[in-house]
Amino acid sequence: MQAPNWTPDGQELIYNSGGRLYRFDLAKKTPALLDTGFAASNNNDHVISPDGNSIGISHHSKDDKNKSIVYTLSIRGGAPKRLTTKGPSYLHGWSPDGKFLIYTAERNGEFDIYRIPAEGGDEIQLTNVKGLDDGSEYSPDGKYIYFNSVRSGTMQVWRMKPDGSGPEQITSDQYNNWFPHVSPDGKLIAFLSFSKDVNPSDHPFYKQVYIRLMPAAGGNPKVIAYVYGGQGTINVPSWSPDSKRIAFVSNTDMR
Repeated sequence: MQAPNWTPDGQELIYNSGGRLYRFDLAKKTPALLDTGFAASNNNDHVISPDGNSIGISHHSKDDKNKSIVYTLSIRGGAPKRLTTKGPSYLHGWSPDGKFLIYTAERNGEFDIYRIPAEGGDEIQLTNVKGLDDGSEYSPDGKYIYFNSVRSGTMQVWRMKPDGSGPEQITSDQYNNWFPHVSPDGKLIAFLSFSKDVNPSDHPFYKQVYIRLMPAAGGNPKVIAYVYGGQGTINVPSWSPDSKRIAFVSNTDMR
């Protein structure tokens, strides 16, 4: 079980398990399979549209040598529509106006952040610095894209303008920081921190990790959870709509 999205109406979580997606009713505490058609090999990169009507997924397509491809479909399930023509492409964010999706893709041996229209079209490269850029997500006002990058030597949180210009580093400490998520009210960032003994470009599944919180413009992070986790703990937008809670996955009971 990985990567819980909180639905915009606050009533459900959507998570992935075994290549499938599930809806979890928070009131009834019951899961239900989300029909994704032929896309039955989904990884933990999925994002709900701002209006709550659609979901973007990253499915490992057999037609593309099992590389991750981005698709969209109805939040209630149905036939997926392909967006990215090339793989691997790992979805991470949806613009607040619903017009664009952003994702990390490997092209020519480099992992960079790209943007593509939600209705389909050509992808646009937003980062071009050597090294891994990942975990991209728009701020609620659409003024910034937050992401994590190894461009400074360790994995740190950065932000840039929506066209990829003006990158600025937000965190700078001894940890390797991943997957920044901005609260719906735009005030805070939650992110995942690995210790310095983990390769900066790696985000393993089973490690002691911190979930930390800091002001969106930068500041002193504070630890809000210490869990066994890693990739899939909070790698998707996971705030509750009221900005009061964060959904995450812990493997602490498996240690």
